[in-house]
Amino acid sequence: MTLDRYKLLGRSGLRVSPMSLGTMTFGSEWGWGADGDEARRIFDLYVDRGGNFIDTAVNYTDGGAERLLGSFIGHKRERIVLATKFTMAREPGNPNSGGNHRLNMVRSVEQSLDQLGTDRIDLLYLHAWDMTTQPDEVMRGLDDLVRSGKVLYLGICNTPAWRVAQLQTLAEIRGWSPFVALQIEYSLVERTVEHELLPMAEAMGLGVLPWSPLGGGVLTGKYSLADVEDSQEAAVSASRKGVIASSGHLNKRAIEIAEEVRAVAEEADSTPSQVALAWTLTNPSIVSPIIGARTLTQAEDNLGALELKLTPDQLDRLNRISASSPIFPTRFTQRPLVQQLIFGGNAVERRD
Repeated sequence: MTLDRYKLLGRSGLRVSPMSLGTMTFGSEWGWGADGDEARRIFDLYVDRGGNFIDTAVNYTDGGAERLLGSFIGHKRERIVLATKFTMAREPGNPNSGGNHRLNMVRSVEQSLDQLGTDRIDLLYLHAWDMTTQPDEVMRGLDDLVRSGKVLYLGICNTPAWRVAQLQTLAEIRGWSPFVALQIEYSLVERTVEHELLPMAEAMGLGVLPWSPLGGGVLTGKYSLADVEDSQEAAVSASRKGVIASSGHLNKRAIEIAEEVRAVAEEADSTPSQVALAWTLTNPSIVSPIIGARTLTQAEDNLGALELKLTPDQLDRLNRISASSPIFPTRFTQRPLVQQLIFGGNAVERRD
């Protein structure tokens, strides 16, 4: 697999690379990102190898990420599928500078267009469900943006499966623009999305793009049990470790998974980052994991995952150590007694 072996994004005809370049690490405004020169080298490496799918957000590094991207893209604009997001507040103390409502939606898109120096957003994500805005306001507002030509395709992130299904169904009934992409956290330390979100995405025609496929860096092997902590801070940490702690992944179980990843990497003459990413790529629901490198060396290492093929035994070990416990109703319906009651002891072809 290489960056120029493109995939279709969900139900759309849009062709995207099998690995996306994330830019939350572009800019030093949050205290731990890549400066402009290093970000440019990472961008050039990705695009020169055939990569065409770049992910950002209006608020990343306080707008710095989009401004840097705008300065990098230049004449390469028509080669790039440019994805950005709205939802997160951009002005502390102003309640309408965040959320999914039409006012913030339009203002965020206008700000992104200005910061990126472009006339359109190829893929606009709702960044997270805000638990306040009505579904019809969201989907009608997004459809209006598509009809205006400022946005071409729609996606959604960090939202419960039932809500995504509701929004997608509403769009189909009303003849509004549907979602074609779902962005969710997915890695060896975060597999609970396999219960509801991944099956929903497949049924609803959404291409899945995992963020944090390295578990915030835990799967790279840089942390040990001595680093375990759980941060409940409300502000963005000035340290990368603080950011990872706030995700809840600096725990004993995640460290144990990371140790197995390291063992597989040694066997495969690879690196832990490449093993973790290669595992993600084996899931047929996944279109394009999002890498978020802070250095050119990290970016080179991550892209090497496209060349790694894990053995069945290695995949089995990784799957077993990272498996999440089943949830209801699957926990109930998959028990032998219930299967016997449902099918009467007959062999019946199943559909997931």
